[in-house]
Amino acid sequence: MNTIAGGVCAPRGFRAAGVVAHIKNLQTTKKDCALIVSDAPATVAGVFTTNKVKAAPVLWTQGVCVRETARALFVNSGNANACTGTQGLSDAQATAEMVAGALGVPITEVCVCSTGVIGLPLPMDRIANGVSDCLTALSDTGGADAAAAIMTTDKVAKETAVELPLDCGSVRIGAIAKGSGMIAPNMATMLCFITTDAAVRAADLRVLLSECARQSFNCVCVDNDSSTNDTLLCLANGQSGVPLLEPGTAHYAAFARAFHKICVFMAQALVRDGEGATKFIEILVEGANSDREAQLAAKAVAQSQLCKTAFFGQDPNWGRIACAAGYSGADFSPERLSISIEGLEVVRDGTPTPFEEAQAAELMKRHDLHVRVSLGAGPGRAVYWTSDLSHDYVSINADYRS
Repeated sequence: MNTIAGGVCAPRGFRAAGVVAHIKNLQTTKKDCALIVSDAPATVAGVFTTNKVKAAPVLWTQGVCVRETARALFVNSGNANACTGTQGLSDAQATAEMVAGALGVPITEVCVCSTGVIGLPLPMDRIANGVSDCLTALSDTGGADAAAAIMTTDKVAKETAVELPLDCGSVRIGAIAKGSGMIAPNMATMLCFITTDAAVRAADLRVLLSECARQSFNCVCVDNDSSTNDTLLCLANGQSGVPLLEPGTAHYAAFARAFHKICVFMAQALVRDGEGATKFIEILVEGANSDREAQLAAKAVAQSQLCKTAFFGQDPNWGRIACAAGYSGADFSPERLSISIEGLEVVRDGTPTPFEEAQAAELMKRHDLHVRVSLGAGPGRAVYWTSDLSHDYVSINADYRS
């Protein structure tokens, strides 16, 4: 698997664009509308927010995924079109109609996504301008513009692409994502769009996407909030020329591994760009009775505000880690608990080791931190990725609407 340029346009048969449509306000010069188009019908699969309050574009795009075929995806940032009632549903459909009409494709093959402030109606005159300008700007080099256009509080655009050589040709996978705050399992507050020129049945793509989400986007935390708009979509248009990839074959297994790596890379990119984040922390829990119990413990540590503030303060306060594991619901004996930070064991079999506090504090200064928790109860294992909690997080979210 080789990393290549192009993002969502790296796979054959995809074009994209990102433009300024002033969705949030007329003064902005930020790109805020994106369009991704497959030149051929693509199978589509999605994973969506688990929040009961689902935004209108989520409901619309879920319907597209049920039909299993898509040709285009339009995204706006700056306005979530969430909690907007029947008007929001009408606006999501109207957006799809504009794109479908211009491309000459069925409206039922146009996905729509939104991200931004909740509770405001879409400025449909500006959406119309965004659609029009995106259609004009569409190109097979537009992936970076699309990645920039879906950002909200993100500091950096997130995109990647890979090429997977097979003995019958090669397939490509590209992705863009946004997400910086309201990031917590399940389905972190995020948009992620994956394109591939592989030929994959919709049912198989749906299973693969769900499994990869479980092992990546559902294993991240910046804060403890899940959004109304979370959407992970994949379009597979089969334009590589490689025969249909079928589960149980070596080619499909190789594709699934590459797909999983793309998802993990993008999920980690969300955490690295977390609002106010100064650190990227990997929480590895081993020795649980089961993987599920390991996940409980890892999630508790990753989401603990006391742990996250200790990480920010560069304080090797292992007691907070032990406390979070203890209330997580995982079944283990405290007498068998061990904890290490950056390879330095600070707790062994439930009691502190004679480590040097100064050495631990120095290790805590690293940007990337690795915390290992061993429960001593069984073979279960899980990994979560989280960020620290800083003063800047509060500042960013105190005036998000202004």
